Amino acid sequence: MKILLTGAAGFIGTHIGVQAQARGHEIVALDAFLPQAHGEGARPGGFALLDLRHDDLDDVLDGVDVVCHQAAMVGNGVDAQDLPDYAEHNDAGTARLLAAMARAGVRDLVLASSMVVYGDGRYTCPVDGDVPPDVRREDDLDAGRYDPRCPVCGGEIRWREIAEDTPFLPRTSYAASKVAQEHYAGAWCTLEGARTIALRYHNVYGPGMPADTPYAGVAAIFRSAIARGDAPQVFEDGQQMRDFVHVTDVARANVLAIEQVSDHPAGLTPYNVASGQTFTIGQMAAVLAGAAGAPAPVLTGDFRRFDVRHVVASPEAAKQGLGFVAEVAPRDGLARLATDPLRMR
Repeated sequence: MKILLTGAAGFIGTHIGVQAQARGHEIVALDAFLPQAHGEGARPGGFALLDLRHDDLDDVLDGVDVVCHQAAMVGNGVDAQDLPDYAEHNDAGTARLLAAMARAGVRDLVLASSMVVYGDGRYTCPVDGDVPPDVRREDDLDAGRYDPRCPVCGGEIRWREIAEDTPFLPRTSYAASKVAQEHYAGAWCTLEGARTIALRYHNVYGPGMPADTPYAGVAAIFRSAIARGDAPQVFEDGQQMRDFVHVTDVARANVLAIEQVSDHPAGLTPYNVASGQTFTIGQMAAVLAGAAGAPAPVLTGDFRRFDVRHVVASPEAAKQGLGFVAEVAPRDGLARLATDPLRMR
């Protein structure tokens, strides 16, 4: 199978390329080598150097069977001034890619989405049932009460596992751009009678993560602190609930989706890509520090009002629809991350 892989030089894209080629697929590797992700002047060989926002994509799609679209500007995008960059890179770039695919007659797409489309997960109130969380109050945060309240009665709520039919509730520029990417792909499916599998990644970690860049997630930030001999600095009380999924599992989910997207019905089918094992951010920091023999994590009590408190999603649909089950347990994979190499710009 001939695969156009966008973002092929990135953290996840690199692992997808290796696994897809190992299964006998031909890869057309495309990357824009954005300086904020790869540093100035990075141009490894073997890649089509193209920017989805304005370059001609028709030639690279010649003979392609399926597109695996990983290219994106990532990070939180927590400032309103970030909105145009996310819209231009992620949404306009995706729209232009979809238009080029329509011209080339390519009807199968695997799209890198994210659990950020759900926002701050979903919760259950003993009075009002299943609810989205209310916006966290400044006085609660100042007092060290970090969990959100019920938006109806203002009482205490508990997080619950969510499935792919959970409504979108994006909280950042990046999250909004991922929602838009899914909507553009869904519209393309309707217009072209095409198929998309949208993989909603949870917290991806593993070898080759970018270190200390705007693209770095919390695992890479903690890992970089440990490499400097510093204790990881954990916001709030460290009880934020997450699902950490290893990059090799994420790559395998993509290869499974690539090989099965043509068997799916026309339209967009989303799947959560997760380990299925909950882990707090505090636990993650402790495992990393312990494995590295580094200073114990420090709970700072610092907070950002817009941060997601808890988000955990069910991996059951991916198991049923793709045969995907994560193989790397977070405790094992995070311990290895303590000595895994990071990608330096």
